[in-house]
Amino acid sequence: MNPNTIKHDLLASVVVFLVALPLCLGIAIASGVPPAAGLITGIIGGIVVGALSGCPLQVSGPAAGLAVLVYEIVQKHGLEKLGLIVLLAGVIQVVAGFLRAGQVFRAISPSVVYGMLAGIGILIFGAQFHVMVDDKPRASGLSNLLTIPESIGKGLFPIEGGSHHLAAYIGVGTIVILILWTKFAPKQLKLIPGALVAVIASTAVAAALALPIRYVELSDNLLGGIQFFQFGELPKLFSGDLFLLAVTVAFVASAETLLSAAAVDQLHGGAKANYNRELISQGVGNALCGLVGSLPMTGVIVRSATNVAAGAKTRLSTVLHGVCLLALVAAFPGLLKMIPTASLAAILVYTGYKLVNVQNMKRLLRYGGAPIVIYAATVAGIVATDLLTGILLGFTLSILQVIYARTHFNMQLEPHPNGRRIDVFLKGAATFLRLPKFVDALDAISPEKEAHIHLRDLDYVDDACLEALTSWQQQRTQKGSVAVIEWDEAMRLYRDKNPLGSYQRADLAVTGSSH
Repeated sequence: MNPNTIKHDLLASVVVFLVALPLCLGIAIASGVPPAAGLITGIIGGIVVGALSGCPLQVSGPAAGLAVLVYEIVQKHGLEKLGLIVLLAGVIQVVAGFLRAGQVFRAISPSVVYGMLAGIGILIFGAQFHVMVDDKPRASGLSNLLTIPESIGKGLFPIEGGSHHLAAYIGVGTIVILILWTKFAPKQLKLIPGALVAVIASTAVAAALALPIRYVELSDNLLGGIQFFQFGELPKLFSGDLFLLAVTVAFVASAETLLSAAAVDQLHGGAKANYNRELISQGVGNALCGLVGSLPMTGVIVRSATNVAAGAKTRLSTVLHGVCLLALVAAFPGLLKMIPTASLAAILVYTGYKLVNVQNMKRLLRYGGAPIVIYAATVAGIVATDLLTGILLGFTLSILQVIYARTHFNMQLEPHPNGRRIDVFLKGAATFLRLPKFVDALDAISPEKEAHIHLRDLDYVDDACLEALTSWQQQRTQKGSVAVIEWDEAMRLYRDKNPLGSYQRADLAVTGSSH
């Protein structure tokens, strides 16, 4: 342990702790589980996963990205099944890590990732908007969104004997303070997270006015919030529904973790992440969370970026932030019970809004319309059905896009101004699959025209199409027609030529006989 880095890690751990505390509580409430479950996950993520992590500066804990999925699990299967699912998800992650699947989990289309985050953000926004006015979330994501006007009405117009409007004041005030602090906080205080400032301010107001609203419910004994795994439940692991849910949790948690790790690598100049080790450490952490019945965890980019920005040098900062969470919960649980749930819900309403990042859509637009279609379909699938269905829909469309890109072929015929010549531009992938269309189009060119075939826009051409081109050129020449294939034009694009007649460049492969 380097004494020169300890002071940096100590400061960073305190800052990350202050960021993680309200999020651990809020995400637990959003997930439909006791707040203690979120705190326990944060503690395990800090102390255990922080010590084992393959990305030393990444901070793990409960994540908004899994809140929607966990809420659905709890509503359909009950809290007692959550531990079983999280335990199995952790085992899947450990096995995947030992099989060196870390890189595979990162092979996800940005359209699907951005769509997943946006869909989750919309669902979190819709559900927590109701909690922000001390109301209950509805049964589905669409219902939550459609009944937002109803909750707005409860917040604006006091109901006799009700306190929805008071909770709404606290929630809106929390968001206002958070935004103002983020934008206008003095430079020397920027490290203090706006979410913490907003929660402290709203808690102070609620306590001073003794507002009759809902507050965090937390046992005086942290162990009182733990539901240890019952090994008699193990046979239920073979239930198809539970296994599929565990795979979904493992997949989403792994994708979010490894994408976060990749982002953290870009934030600092130190050692880069070992993705397989990170996957194993996350699996160990989730298996432990399953054993104690708490929330699943992921590597979280917000907390990780805060850790780097606060000057963290080693994994010690991540471990110490977990120690801080444990110390606070063990020594001062009464302080946490003073926090209004409306304030924590407001933090998540803002978080959900931020997840629907317009900049992500602008990035995708640079690559054409297809990524936007995949993005929109993923969002719609998640909001209208569930997280797994939305992700699978996005994956399916991504695969279809790749298939289309690798098989799409187009021929564009342009008459020359002199009237005697016609230029044929081949675009896309000329393969045997397109051979009938290819040959028919070539045969349709009038023998009276001087035909010039341009290859520069091809991404790929196989031997079948090359042979057809050669045969067509020979036949036209024998009949006295002019047929020119611009081989030199294509060759200028290639990096080298091998003895078998295959030309290669970084993004184009042409195989077959050379001419």
